[in-house]
Amino acid sequence: MTNLKDVEGLDTLTRSLAQRTPEQLAALLTRHAEPLARRPASTELRGLAGALWSYETLHHLVLHLDHPRLQVLATAARISQERAGRDAPVPAAPAPGAGYQSLMAHRLSFPQLATEPVPPEDIHAALGAAAPGPARTTADAALDALYEDGLAAPTEDGRVVVPPRTPQLLAAHDLGPFAAHAPRPTPDGTAPSVARPGRPGAVTATSLHDEAAAATAALAATVDRLLVSLATQPAALRKSGGLAIREIKRLAKAAGATEAHTRLLLALTLAADLIALTRTPAGITALPTDAYDDWLARPPGARLAPVLAAWSALWDVPTHTPFGETATALVRGQDRYAPALRHALLAALAGVPLGAGEPLPPLGASPGEDPATAPRAVLEAAAWHRPLAVAGEPMTGERAAHTLHEAAFLGLVAHGTLTPLGQAFLAAPQSLGEQLGDLLPPLLAEAHFQADLTAVVPGRPAAALTDLLAASADRESEGHAVTWRFTPASVRRALDSGRTADALLEDLRAVSPTGTLPQPLGYLIRDTARTHGRMRVLPAASCIRSDDPTLVTELAAHRALHDLGLRAIAPTVLVSPRPPAATLEALRAAGYAPTLESDTGATTVERLPTHRAKSATPPRNPGAPLALAHRLLGLAPQADKDTDTRPAHGTAGAEEAGGR
Repeated sequence: MTNLKDVEGLDTLTRSLAQRTPEQLAALLTRHAEPLARRPASTELRGLAGALWSYETLHHLVLHLDHPRLQVLATAARISQERAGRDAPVPAAPAPGAGYQSLMAHRLSFPQLATEPVPPEDIHAALGAAAPGPARTTADAALDALYEDGLAAPTEDGRVVVPPRTPQLLAAHDLGPFAAHAPRPTPDGTAPSVARPGRPGAVTATSLHDEAAAATAALAATVDRLLVSLATQPAALRKSGGLAIREIKRLAKAAGATEAHTRLLLALTLAADLIALTRTPAGITALPTDAYDDWLARPPGARLAPVLAAWSALWDVPTHTPFGETATALVRGQDRYAPALRHALLAALAGVPLGAGEPLPPLGASPGEDPATAPRAVLEAAAWHRPLAVAGEPMTGERAAHTLHEAAFLGLVAHGTLTPLGQAFLAAPQSLGEQLGDLLPPLLAEAHFQADLTAVVPGRPAAALTDLLAASADRESEGHAVTWRFTPASVRRALDSGRTADALLEDLRAVSPTGTLPQPLGYLIRDTARTHGRMRVLPAASCIRSDDPTLVTELAAHRALHDLGLRAIAPTVLVSPRPPAATLEALRAAGYAPTLESDTGATTVERLPTHRAKSATPPRNPGAPLALAHRLLGLAPQADKDTDTRPAHGTAGAEEAGGR
């Protein structure tokens, strides 16, 4: 049975949406892109109004309301329902023995969904905010915010209309008395540590900036190493889904991070579209996407920005593994409360005075001990910012503690309060490029070559410099400075990839600040090149040839090459029953420098394999919401030139992939 009051409410919301400018409507579409993407795309304003007030959309949106907005919405809905319930005609109960049709007609009348516009004064009175003051100001601001988000609409005479499904959503939640301000995020009586020059242990704005800079620099290097490892050797997922523990351990070792942080970074890079899950004949593997190569060419801040932004919408707390479950990674997140909990905790810490923050609780609880939880004062303040995501939810304290540790790892939290980067993240998580650009120094394109056959980069090397040094030297250390060491084996690796000695020397001189190289390095490269390729492995199961008969005789008698079964078929030719790859490996292990030759006689270039997957999600055009707003408002299609490969909402592709 259709409720005419519901129809009138949608009409009111439609009229309210029609009075917005294209920019205002585009902002609303952008804010609500995630829940709206789960419904068919709207082609008219009334369809958008129906989508906003649908049960599924409301269920998502109310999680992100703070205490004042939630109280105003719930109070308006309760008053509206009570008034409409008194006036709504209740159908007579069916007579005994009535048929199925009569019973269902009575059951589906839904008188409890009747709605009635509510004067704002009645809402103020019910909240105890009738008199002018802070409570009244907060209630008015909350009502304006509900109007802006489309969760309420004003009628022509100034009364308030709210979605009829609101009481069903909020009936089970005890919101308590109306509170105009958030509770103190620190225990009463806590005295901030005053920042005085030279005072040991004092927390200053400079120290918060330095903490964020150190954390983001380490984070950027860790993400780089993780993606390089995946590009070299993709990670295989289990048949039941998610990465096996041995794969997580391998990637954690390659990235130089803990297993928990590796799970977090895998979720973030998947959500940022830097890696994708690809089905192969052997199963599903995780490997970098084609967007990874473009990502490598960006400056450091632009690289890290999408990774941090992905954390804001992640439907998971990747570092938290509930008791009895096995830790895994790259599974679809199911924690719809995680984004709101994350925002609530950061908003609570934003109110912590400088130097008054509590240290994060340790996460390494021993068996039998209670798991670590976030500080009680922080949880109480967070519950004001996002009541439905914090109060009464299972394992909130544990999940909050892990969330705060993730924030510290990402450089958003330090000393129990937000860093400048955390403040920027809280305000606009999608616009961190400039802030990160100030925190992260530029990538270095030059290396300092030492006489001990090492190359030192006093910072983070650029992608081109990393490729050059990784191809010709072995990485020795990681930290504020990165060190590579040149060895005969590493130089042979560069020559195997197709470089000549002259080309390698020229490339290395180009990245030297002085344009010169130490004499020992030049000797090493030329000596290695002199012996490189003196014997060649043919892909004919397999054959070794060399222009030096003495060398061939030496190989045939070498004890370390006994397993190859070498035998001479000519003064300059040996054959082996082992395949070319195994023959090459054995020769190099014995200290020789062979090259691989094709059946045409040309030297085959050997390169380390790199793997790429196609991007899981096509790029989104930032002008799409504005173009859709023009179409919904019936304005000239001037924004059609900004058409997007993905609609602003209404596609299943916008669902959270990998915990997003």
